[in-house]
Amino acid sequence: MRSRGREALRRTRSATLGPGSTGIKGASVPLGGVVVVGRVHAVHRYPVKSMAGEVLEAADLSWHGVVDDRRWGFVREGRVRDGFPWLTARQRPDLVLHRPRLVGRTVVVRTPAGREHDVADPALAALLGARPMKLDRGTFDSAPVSLISTRSVAAVGAGDARRFRPNLVVETDGDEDDWVGWAVAVGGAVLRIDRRDRRCAVVSVDPDTGERDRSVLRAIARGHDMALGVYASVVVPGRIAVGDAVVPVSEGAPALL
Repeated sequence: MRSRGREALRRTRSATLGPGSTGIKGASVPLGGVVVVGRVHAVHRYPVKSMAGEVLEAADLSWHGVVDDRRWGFVREGRVRDGFPWLTARQRPDLVLHRPRLVGRTVVVRTPAGREHDVADPALAALLGARPMKLDRGTFDSAPVSLISTRSVAAVGAGDARRFRPNLVVETDGDEDDWVGWAVAVGGAVLRIDRRDRRCAVVSVDPDTGERDRSVLRAIARGHDMALGVYASVVVPGRIAVGDAVVPVSEGAPALL
């Protein structure tokens, strides 16, 4: 995968950058010689791990990802030392029906029953059977930023990018897998595309109903080697917004396989 990204970037660098021609699949040159491989279609933030996300027009990226993304999670009692203590939609699909939102510096969670609780309210902890925990660096499974293309979502028949819980949804005619190993500028930030995003049963959960449909996961396994989308790290913090171009700026650090 690392070699694919590097070869694609070499093709970009060596291409004659005439209008609309880059030498790389899915790229264009509409900005006076700047290679554009995609544009931001949507920005998502998840104040509480595995609960519903917020759709934003713009967001700030810090070293630890989207500001206020996944800073809260719920810990399963007795599972703190097993390597993955977090309560997720794998155990409770109805978590995706809990809708957190930021109110000032407070996170308020609306339950499927319509009740609202502060995220640290003991009543919410009792309802979920898990205790809240805040981590300023985020409760990420693997990396602080996740990205998927509308093309990849369509390829597995998902219909809705929310199943994949991405921070960035990008429109591109190419393949975001080819970006692994690159550093890309997005708005005022720079991201290093580290590796493909291996998927689990959470993608089977319908974000509107909480019901499971394993056909999407089967499609990923069948045609995409259980990975869809990519993980990224923040190289330069900055602000990103819907409509921002995705522009390769260099080869990044070696991709993590």
